[in-house]
Amino acid sequence: MDSETMSRAAEQAHIVARALPYLRRYAGATIVVKYGGHAMEVDSLATEFGRDIALLKQVGINPVVVHGGGPQINAMLARLEIKSTFVDGLRITDAEMVEVVEMVLSGSVNKQIAGLINQAGALAVGISGKDGGLIRARKLARTVRDPDSQIESVLDLGFVGEPAHIDARVIHALTGAGLIPVVAPVGVGEKGETYNINADTAAGAIAGALNASRLLMLTDVPGVLDGEKNLLSDLSVARIRELIADGTIHGGMIPKVLTCIEAVKQGVKGATILDGRVPHALLLELFTEGGIGTLIHK
Repeated sequence: MDSETMSRAAEQAHIVARALPYLRRYAGATIVVKYGGHAMEVDSLATEFGRDIALLKQVGINPVVVHGGGPQINAMLARLEIKSTFVDGLRITDAEMVEVVEMVLSGSVNKQIAGLINQAGALAVGISGKDGGLIRARKLARTVRDPDSQIESVLDLGFVGEPAHIDARVIHALTGAGLIPVVAPVGVGEKGETYNINADTAAGAIAGALNASRLLMLTDVPGVLDGEKNLLSDLSVARIRELIADGTIHGGMIPKVLTCIEAVKQGVKGATILDGRVPHALLLELFTEGGIGTLIHK
């Protein structure tokens, strides 16, 4: 073995040695990963994501993937010449549109993600929240205030829902058989109707029902930032409420941190918001000291 080969081997051994304590920490643990955003649209990042999820399974961790698919839905609606309207980040979804949403999320996107994991050597199964009654949903009500009259009214979002109950048996059956569940955030109502559910919300609810060790929310930002745009690597629930109150946490980050808070309340040991655009973000978060995102805990 020449010196260069020896040096590379020594470096690889050093990396494994440093990761070993974290491998022991998460052995047998359930990790729920919300996958979406920029990382889904870049082929190289998507391929790396599939490999990283497969690796987690191969080292004894039970990953569960919950994915979004907003850009893919937008593209299909444009092809079908169906106009889409958003209110506070939620897509108003009529009967025609929810069929397209289900087709894209439960079809092409879901199977593509499962395929990437399978290509990496693991066994992934794509399902939707309707399968096995995994996500029982109820209609989401959103109150809006008229800026002139200040009168509040309930906005009808159509077939937009939120989780009412998670039946985790189908997840346990798959992970117990050595499979990786890949879940499309589509739920079923009391009368069998289909509901489009925000992927962050679905991931948080599933993580809570599974009593997961970690919820990892892949986003297009490094995590929660302070007023000087510096990453806040560790936040308690109480501190988050202070940062929302003073305006440091605002806009689209508020529903993400509230989802994390709810998951932690339900028993998830820690929820992290991290940048999915960083190569191997999952591995860096789980297997390095301090991770790379914002960890939210009790």
